[in-house]
Amino acid sequence: MKPPIPVIVCGALGRMGRRIIEAVLANQALELVGAVERPDCPELGQDLGPLMGGPPKGLSLSGHLAQAASKAKTKARLYIDFTTPEAVMDNLAQAQDLGLAAVIGTTGLDQAQKKSLSQAAEKMPILWSPNMSLGVNLMLKVAQTMAQSLGPAYDIEIIEAHHRLKKDAPSGTALKLHELVAQARNLDPAASMITGRTGLVGARSDKEIGVLAVRGGDIVGDHTVLFAGPGERLELTHRAHSRETFVSGTLRAIFWLDGQKPGLYSLSDLLDL
Repeated sequence: MKPPIPVIVCGALGRMGRRIIEAVLANQALELVGAVERPDCPELGQDLGPLMGGPPKGLSLSGHLAQAASKAKTKARLYIDFTTPEAVMDNLAQAQDLGLAAVIGTTGLDQAQKKSLSQAAEKMPILWSPNMSLGVNLMLKVAQTMAQSLGPAYDIEIIEAHHRLKKDAPSGTALKLHELVAQARNLDPAASMITGRTGLVGARSDKEIGVLAVRGGDIVGDHTVLFAGPGERLELTHRAHSRETFVSGTLRAIFWLDGQKPGLYSLSDLLDL
């Protein structure tokens, strides 16, 4: 039996971080060797066990990735990052010196940050996905195929819905869906995206794709790509029932990425799409 993969979780006390830690601790093929939160987190230095609502684990919460790696009893090989775009950049800078691989599920990265991600991937293996659901990543491929096959006679609108606490809009998944269907229609993603309509806007043009965000309650994540054509309408929809789907995808990503060569990967690579 292979020894477990030693991992560090960044954003340890966040909604996803907590669930990933629970999944790592429950998986015999993984070993949690570090947990990281923001440098001003008041719980820094405390034992992770009670912070997770359980008994002590002898593993304290760190304020930096490098600090967590230095305290680890077993040398980490990979870290998981569900934090903020700014924290992602800081963690990447440290990870390159530490020789770590990275599974990143953070959304809201701007173009400069995505470029930095690509540059870091020249030195380390990185799997970045704005959505860790395997179903959503299959949806990305299907949406692109549908846009190509149906052609310009079918207008495309993308609608996403998330919980009221989500900070970025549109969601990273909606932006990726838009990018792919725009490319399938030979449209410039930046010029074609319409994020809202109000007033006397006139008739819809053939070169626009609506990307509309809904926020409310505890919606985990819904995404629909609407293809409206002459005499019919097709809707491609994915609904996440719980965050466990993202946890499951993250674990698959960890096992797939471990041992890969430096490069920027996605769940599409894992699924061989």
